[in-house]
Amino acid sequence: MLAHGRSYLAIPGPSVVPDRVLRAMHRASPDIYEGEIVDLTETLIPSLRALAGTRHQAAIYIGNGHASWEASLVNVLSRGDKVLVPICGHFGRGWAGVASDLGAEVEVIDFGPTSPIDPARVEDALRADRDHRIKAVLAVHVDTSTSVRSDIAALRRALDAVGHPALLMADCVASLGCDRFEMDAWGADVMIAASQKGLMCPPGLCFVWFNDRAAQARKAAGLVTPYWDWTGRANPDAFWRYWFGTAPAQALYGLREALDMIEEEGPERVWARHATLARAVWAACEAWGQGGPLRFNVPDPQARSHAITALSLDPGQADALRRWTKDNTGVTLGIGLGREPADAFFRIGHMGHVNAHMVLGVLATIEAGLQALKIPHGTGALAAAAGVVAAA
Repeated sequence: MLAHGRSYLAIPGPSVVPDRVLRAMHRASPDIYEGEIVDLTETLIPSLRALAGTRHQAAIYIGNGHASWEASLVNVLSRGDKVLVPICGHFGRGWAGVASDLGAEVEVIDFGPTSPIDPARVEDALRADRDHRIKAVLAVHVDTSTSVRSDIAALRRALDAVGHPALLMADCVASLGCDRFEMDAWGADVMIAASQKGLMCPPGLCFVWFNDRAAQARKAAGLVTPYWDWTGRANPDAFWRYWFGTAPAQALYGLREALDMIEEEGPERVWARHATLARAVWAACEAWGQGGPLRFNVPDPQARSHAITALSLDPGQADALRRWTKDNTGVTLGIGLGREPADAFFRIGHMGHVNAHMVLGVLATIEAGLQALKIPHGTGALAAAAGVVAAA
């Protein structure tokens, strides 16, 4: 009975799509050869560059985050090239798997699912690569499965400390528009993201930003294919070259509206909002954990994303809580991903189009579920979360 009304998707992507974005997309297909859609597209690249913190090039693809993995790799690698992949969750392992399937030699450093990448260990691996066989380091900024956030700037310092020429490639699918990221200032050569998380759009678009070093690597890349080639997309000689075919018109109107919303608020304020709302979630979770089995997946707050919080309960309890909140209140929480037992883990997405009342409502719903299911938990969680909001 209480689930009737507008449902709420509190998973870590796809995130809530604002009404403004939905309205912008709800239109008939335009002329894709000239006119408004061409002019609109010309505005997207500068906005995407600004949000990524780069003066370099960007390419847009019709695809999801997995597509951006492949697009980034084929433009800089040849079969047999070696890549180093420091992993702290499911998505780092996934990117490594795509590289392997494309024919790259993959060296993995697994930091486990609860800690960020240790730059010192990466530096050691690079120092041992005296012949510079490693062509790229693939690092996930925020792993959506674990909520671990790693220090990309520290990885650049590790590369520079040993004078290693490998490209630094950063997966920002979960972090763009949520956690601070500055491509040029932090020294990333390639950056990837997608539309369905901090960019507040439906799934279907992905993005690759690349600097001059990466563009130079493209010239020798033996894996590149016509569709994934970023050269024509970043510097098109005709409008269709942006997409290698028909433009995803409705998605582009939605993206433009979402970028307008971010620009109106300002990136610094967007990052600050996410940081405050994350602290509110953490305050509630800390209180619940004082009297029961609920635990953070990432113990160190400095290593937690501001977009996702991954949590554990006793086996079976997380799935029971997710079912209860969905069936009884209309709130959908994220599944446990890449952890065992999966039914002991769940995730709260607080990314993109979120504000205080949305997050506080999710937290109140979780508390109701803990009570209804008689899962032991500490008291004062909602008051703690409200205190963070009140102090902002």
